[in-house]
Amino acid sequence: MKTLVIIPAFNEEANILRLTKELISFGYDYIVINDGSTDRTPEILKENGLKHLDLKENVGIAGVTKVGFRYAYENNYDGAIVVDGDGQHPPEYIGALLKEVTAGCDYVVGSRFITEKKPYNMRMLGSRILCFLIKLKTGTGVTDPTSGMRALGKKVLADFSENMNFIAEPDALCYILKKGYRFKEIQVRMKEREGGVSYFVSPFKSIRYMITVILSIIFVQW
Repeated sequence: MKTLVIIPAFNEEANILRLTKELISFGYDYIVINDGSTDRTPEILKENGLKHLDLKENVGIAGVTKVGFRYAYENNYDGAIVVDGDGQHPPEYIGALLKEVTAGCDYVVGSRFITEKKPYNMRMLGSRILCFLIKLKTGTGVTDPTSGMRALGKKVLADFSENMNFIAEPDALCYILKKGYRFKEIQVRMKEREGGVSYFVSPFKSIRYMITVILSIIFVQW
């Protein structure tokens, strides 16, 4: 199966070279979507001859992944997998996700909480709320709705390249379930960010994210 690894990257100068080298060592085809980075990410990509697309402005996770999905679809890939540019998604799990796609799944998510217990903290409270809303909306239980590590089969890749109308991973998952695509979660263990700053370092951004995703799940992904 011809598969593309899509790497959304915003200000990942501390991580992007290490991640791409690791993907290359596994033999994966990849593309970095530079989401209007203001640090040295663009220079690192060019200086090292890394396969990438540059967006002039920061468009956010939904916009940047749609660019990647569209690129994969137009270049005749059979599937795609998204891994974050911060290096938290270990490439050694990519094969397991793609195996499920090859076996017939349309959308496979790398979950931290199938065999491992979800901790009790404010961030995981948000995850539990999203799990509840997705179960309420679709009738299907999920364990890790905010995981950005996901593999797409050809049908979902075509769909997302044209009709992506959601904000982030949780409402994308809700869309997948409502459309009746074959879905599966598999256990992965994610790394801690080694450098740079998370988008959600600001409490305001975290709150805004939760509000917009919840509204999208309730009112848009019907």
